[in-house]
Amino acid sequence: MSEPTELQKRHLQHMADTAKEKLADNADLIYSFTKFCETKGVILSADNFKYIQIIGIVACYPNLVGKLCSDFSKDKEGLVDFNFLTKRFDRHPHAEGFLYSDNFMLMAHPYFRREFYPNNNFAPRFTDLFWRLNQADIDAYISLDFDRVRINVNNSTYKEFDTWYGAQFNNDINSICDGVSKLRPPLDIDDFTNSFVFADTYSLDIKWETKGKIKIFQAEEFKTDKKKIHKDGQEFFPVRYIHAEFDMEKNSFRHFDGAVHFYNSNEYYNRRESDFNYNSKNNFKIKTASEKLFKMNGNISTATWIEFTSHFLTGNPLVFEYFEGKYPVHVSEYLVALQIDKSKNGESF
Repeated sequence: MSEPTELQKRHLQHMADTAKEKLADNADLIYSFTKFCETKGVILSADNFKYIQIIGIVACYPNLVGKLCSDFSKDKEGLVDFNFLTKRFDRHPHAEGFLYSDNFMLMAHPYFRREFYPNNNFAPRFTDLFWRLNQADIDAYISLDFDRVRINVNNSTYKEFDTWYGAQFNNDINSICDGVSKLRPPLDIDDFTNSFVFADTYSLDIKWETKGKIKIFQAEEFKTDKKKIHKDGQEFFPVRYIHAEFDMEKNSFRHFDGAVHFYNSNEYYNRRESDFNYNSKNNFKIKTASEKLFKMNGNISTATWIEFTSHFLTGNPLVFEYFEGKYPVHVSEYLVALQIDKSKNGESF
């Protein structure tokens, strides 16, 4: 890894100085929250508090939310009833991903953030949609950041604007044939274009399967091998996963959930070149670790399913291609312009 430039060093020092100033400016707030935590049996020190530019003043402690909210209950998948949360905590406009109480704010799970990184902003626009969900016939559940809460309770949020085109899916789901699909970005684009246009996506794998009167949908989104995360002291390739069950008699989805699958290096390189039928075709079986991030049960319309699927797989034009049969216009125009430019210079992608 190359040494940081002087400009980068100054930027990092500026960030560190700013964080130190913000923590000092909020010393009274931190003291007050520390005393509140003592009433819950949680002893915090200065090391438990951080200033994160994207988020704010954050208190960090193992299972902090569980200790502050003893009436919380997770289901067997580690999710919390979103209806329960919205009765207990407030939702504020333009602050999706946060739930407000008097002296702290809950946050959605870090895996909802850009690049799965806990100090980034929430990736558009899944949390926006989930926080605005208000359908009586859907039971929704969400994964929370149980180890951190924000303590500067106000409406100041760092917003990142991103353009995404919601897919319009007009086909009759009952008529979709069982089978697998695999979508890839153009194979002749370079790494920069893949990163810039396709958010470092390697492939989007999809499977439909019918069991009785239920059609089962699965999707896995593989990023390039540049995208790695560390979990429990190990390095993994994170793969977003969607699962849904469509009731063919009611003509609506009865269940819909999303998770992250954690592939080790051997599993990742074997699986990404195959499809959902990998385990039935190979002696080496893959059974990844998984963490559920949300689920919905009830009467879920196709439009709701499509919208949430599109935004859970944020920034990935391949999901639009699957539903629409083409890339979004801005992606197509960019690829055409790039090809023309390369041709003029006698180059290839």
